[in-house]
Amino acid sequence: MPDQHLTINDPVYGFINVPRGLLCRVIAHPLFQRLERIRQLGMAPFVYPGAHHTRKQHVIGAFHLTQTALATLMQKGHFIFDSEAEATEAAILLHDVGHGPFSHVLEGELVKGISHEEISLLMMQAVNRDMQGDLSLALKVFTGDYPKPFLHELISSQLDMDRLDYLCRDSFYTGVREGNIGAARIVKTLDLVDERLVVDYKGIYSVENYLMARRLMYWQVYLHKTALAAEAMFRAILRRAHQLVCAGTPLFASPALHYFLSREVSRNDFANEDSEALRHYAALDDSDLICAVKVWAEHPDPVLSVLAADFTSRRLFKSTEVEADRLDEALDHYRKAIKRQLSLSDEDTAYFVDSQNLCNEMYSRAAEGIGILMPSGEVRDVAEVSNIIRRDGELPDGHKHYVIHRAL
Repeated sequence: MPDQHLTINDPVYGFINVPRGLLCRVIAHPLFQRLERIRQLGMAPFVYPGAHHTRKQHVIGAFHLTQTALATLMQKGHFIFDSEAEATEAAILLHDVGHGPFSHVLEGELVKGISHEEISLLMMQAVNRDMQGDLSLALKVFTGDYPKPFLHELISSQLDMDRLDYLCRDSFYTGVREGNIGAARIVKTLDLVDERLVVDYKGIYSVENYLMARRLMYWQVYLHKTALAAEAMFRAILRRAHQLVCAGTPLFASPALHYFLSREVSRNDFANEDSEALRHYAALDDSDLICAVKVWAEHPDPVLSVLAADFTSRRLFKSTEVEADRLDEALDHYRKAIKRQLSLSDEDTAYFVDSQNLCNEMYSRAAEGIGILMPSGEVRDVAEVSNIIRRDGELPDGHKHYVIHRAL
């Protein structure tokens, strides 16, 4: 008898079983396999050398947590059709399919005015067409148009399986133990009230730990000043390359990368799943950019070659934290110093100086909240129940202001 499951040995959760059929067809699709060539944490390996895991690993982990969450809800007496469970699992497998090279690093740089979530939807529609409509229910779950909102909440909410996995996985690969949350414990305390996802009161401490861990991971990993500097540097390289190509300067690039460097690509270019922009975007991954930057380090343009050579040799920009009221003064100081250092014009100096204003909050009160199921049967927002989260909300939001610049 043929094996009924595809078994994946995951370093975070152990063995994950994927049922043969639709879900294995999703995993086999070229757009899904492209995620193997998209780094999960962008520039974080400059800080944490072990953080070379991929989007493909992440979505398989998120699939496992979704699979476990659905089984938990059914064990608690909530009826979920097999087709609904399969559609939700397919949606979580494809929820990140629209990420570009180095994940979030290039959003707004190669493509303007459209998010990776919107591109994910277009790509899911393309996969659905290839599968003769078998993902139609998954698309409804993904967009929140299905009448059971908790299925969408498992994919996108303040306590979704996407966030639970990336905290566990990124903690594992970076070695930052503060992100090692009790995902299994949280999943086991999930329940439903009026078709909405809630957490049983006995899981309140695990939720508090999750929210605190997420904040710490943002400061220590996702918003680490060295990773931010590398990101700013990479964006500057692409801006310069884009300017040169649009001005008619020959520049080495793969066909997919050349498409985005040679024109202004916006939301309108992604009008449908058949668009030329989407086709080139689907062909683009980390390897296109890594190869191009290595070649550009020898280009005769002094700005592009210095940026590319510094990046490939890890001579990264520096992130200097400043007070908000001194940001303009600091920017002016570094612009003048770097202009003298490299003998550049004001226009070219702009590629070597940038700024970042960061805000990192533990829990968003503006978004749909996390419901806690009290022993009385009442559902209350976690901010009303948790002293830790309530006190955090009474403090000013955590802000940092950086000038990001070439080392002097």
